[in-house]
Amino acid sequence: IVSGKKLKAKGVVGLFPANSRGDDIEIYTDDTRQTVRETICGLRRQMMRPNSQSCPSLSDFVAPATSGVADYIGAFAVTAGLGIEQLVEQYATENDEYNSIMIKLLADRLAEAMAERIHQHVRTELWDYAPNEKLTPEELYSGDYIGIRPAPGYPACPDHTEKEKLFRMLEAEKNTGITLTESFAMSPTASVCGWYFAHPDARYFNVGKIARDQVIEYAKRKNMKPEEIERWLASNLSYEPNINEPKNN
Repeated sequence: IVSGKKLKAKGVVGLFPANSRGDDIEIYTDDTRQTVRETICGLRRQMMRPNSQSCPSLSDFVAPATSGVADYIGAFAVTAGLGIEQLVEQYATENDEYNSIMIKLLADRLAEAMAERIHQHVRTELWDYAPNEKLTPEELYSGDYIGIRPAPGYPACPDHTEKEKLFRMLEAEKNTGITLTESFAMSPTASVCGWYFAHPDARYFNVGKIARDQVIEYAKRKNMKPEEIERWLASNLSYEPNINEPKNN
């Protein structure tokens, strides 16, 4: 509560049958695993790191379709910013810059706290893969638990367009009120979304710079043109794309 006004928070969580196929993760309509509902397209680190031989992809943390293991993946979307636009507008008309800044900061922190608390609920009850987890607040803050919750657009999965699949699976706009802009930013901005991975070796990593061969292969998997992928992943390219810009007449 800020200045007597309330922020509204909403969230949605889903667990889905899934298996990996190469660098992709197939998500199925049901446990028969006969029909693919969505395919999460992954990227793999290509650039070698000092003292590391690992070139991970998020698909490494889901059992391969050929393994016969019935694996799963989770998804979530939460927001604590519903109604914030009206509050910010009100503070602006009152020239109250302090409360305008504070309401945004509070909404962001509440969204992150909500995402963390729901992840704990998923680990210990909903998915129940870590039922005996007993961690101190400090250990929770440090992420000393099994599993990760990477978000589309962040280092392990830098392609923001993958957010569209997550929102479709969760019916996130209907269930939370969060919408995606044309650039796949979330509105309200005090929102968090991502995938849940339960593999004990799952960890966060940075895909980093990728070469054109992966861009071409990734574009094919996503049924997009390489030039489109280059625009979305511009900061991850290890080369200068050959994009013909229109000339002024």
